[in-house]
Amino acid sequence: MRTVKAAAAAVTVAIAAGAASVMAGRFASDAALKAPPGRPLPTEPRLTVHATTADGITLTRDLASLRPGTYGLAGDGSHAVVGPVMENEPHPVDTVVRRLERVTPGTLEPGDKVWFTPNVHIGNPSAALGLDYADIDVPGELGGLPAWFVPAARDTWVITAHGLGTTREHPMNVIDFLNRHQFPVLDLAYRGDLGAPRPPDGLHHLGETEWRDLDAAIRYAVRYGADRVVLFGWSTGATMALRAAAHSPLRDRISGLVLDSPVLGWETTVRALATARHTPGALLPLAVRAAQGRTGPHGDRVEDAARPERLKVPTLLLHGPDDTIAPWGPSRRLAEQRPELVTLHTVPHAPHGAMWNADPAGYEEALRRFLTPLM
Repeated sequence: MRTVKAAAAAVTVAIAAGAASVMAGRFASDAALKAPPGRPLPTEPRLTVHATTADGITLTRDLASLRPGTYGLAGDGSHAVVGPVMENEPHPVDTVVRRLERVTPGTLEPGDKVWFTPNVHIGNPSAALGLDYADIDVPGELGGLPAWFVPAARDTWVITAHGLGTTREHPMNVIDFLNRHQFPVLDLAYRGDLGAPRPPDGLHHLGETEWRDLDAAIRYAVRYGADRVVLFGWSTGATMALRAAAHSPLRDRISGLVLDSPVLGWETTVRALATARHTPGALLPLAVRAAQGRTGPHGDRVEDAARPERLKVPTLLLHGPDDTIAPWGPSRRLAEQRPELVTLHTVPHAPHGAMWNADPAGYEEALRRFLTPLM
């Protein structure tokens, strides 16, 4: 009897441990599969505001606050735009001073917690950029998809898809540039975004299902006058663009791809986000398995869409070695394997999805050179 009781206790402990491991894996995978649009990814540190002046802001000294370039600075109820580090401004050694471009909306006070975001603009294209635009609904398989349409003269449209942790405000970083070059822009909100249909399981599939919303946007563009389209995606939005280019029934209308920080290895991205949530190393394989189990058995399709032989159109890759969420090794290899189609523009010192922010002028020049033959 004692032996039976001991065996039963051991089985109970094993079941409990297994259940705990499953729950831990699900929690860790939430960092990627439930990343809320417009909220910081777990890799982005919270910084403290120490002081502000008319043209400067003093922040906690951190690798994030020392990044070169122009960024949004988000807080609870506030948003600002900060420029380069102001090296000559006096400040305590544990802080850094950056140029403060503007604060819209809200206020920034000493003690406020803020984080860097690639979203420089907030609002809509009229309020943020002074551009005429229309609010439209793109018919998608789950329902209407809100989108901004910014008209221009060309019959090649640019369709944009934001990535993890951002919203359709993020593409406004480049919409002004695209408008100056007369490209109509369709800036899409897709499943899981504010105002868009909720995914049936409530999860982000890292582009695996979301690409069908981008396919719906292609159909809309062709129906309303686009002769050709360029797909422009960031992060998992870039993955969506690759999937659409490989599988859309209208893929022959796609004349080019612009991929910023593309997620080409979903396992690496899940691990990176789970690690940023302080998941113990021993549980990281569980996070990967949980992500695959929760989103379906075909997570390898992300990598499949990026196979060199699948590329059929000119592609601009904007990526760099400091991206810890979607390492740039796969982007570099893709450029090496298809040099006749793929151009890699390397951006150092830029975090995930923020290649424009680190070097706006260089980024836009790379865009200009790539898009000119597609005009």
